[in-house]
Amino acid sequence: MKHSGKARKAAFRLILIALVPVVVAWGIGFAVPVVAHAIAPAITGLWVLFTVFTLYFFRDPEARVPADANLVLAPGHGTVDVIDTVSEPVFVGGDCQRVSIFLSVFNVHVQNAPVGGKITYLKYTPGQFLNALKTDSAVHNENVLVGFTTSAPAGTKVGVRFIAGLIARRIVPFVQAGDEVGRGERIGLIQFGSRLDVYLPRTARIQVKLGDKVVGGETVLAAFA
Repeated sequence: MKHSGKARKAAFRLILIALVPVVVAWGIGFAVPVVAHAIAPAITGLWVLFTVFTLYFFRDPEARVPADANLVLAPGHGTVDVIDTVSEPVFVGGDCQRVSIFLSVFNVHVQNAPVGGKITYLKYTPGQFLNALKTDSAVHNENVLVGFTTSAPAGTKVGVRFIAGLIARRIVPFVQAGDEVGRGERIGLIQFGSRLDVYLPRTARIQVKLGDKVVGGETVLAAFA
């Protein structure tokens, strides 16, 4: 599957970086035995816990994508905590419906394409790292806006904003402007807790409600008329 394994590579990269202080601690321990007995084992234990959590966090299950081409799927795993109408002037070009999904550190953090079509917009915007539980984090936090122009129905605009959180400090898109993607295909990764905003046309029929738990690439967020 396209982009399969990228999340696991990111996990191993972090695990190797975290291994550096362990190696340093044991290196010092050979010269200063008290360090080896007192500090190095504790650091090693923390690294083991970090490794287990990181491998769990970066898990990347295959999505069971529904067949109907007129459906908009959840781009990530999490909880729907905002459904409203907003203005998104950059890509959508005006008023639209927004479904916002909060991702805790216990959710899968690989994102999936909500629709099939072409990526016609992608922009990174630097910002703050407010707690992603706050809905205004979409306005102030570091984010990446990905714009899709759908193939079915043809020409409809759907936007997804990847929003960094208090802990999430790195957004890793797997795609770029001009790419063709299929619904449910992996499109990116947000490392640790974060938020996703989905921008839909006013004509889309929302299929979820506040508090719903959604699964990336599987749960139906909305349907086109």
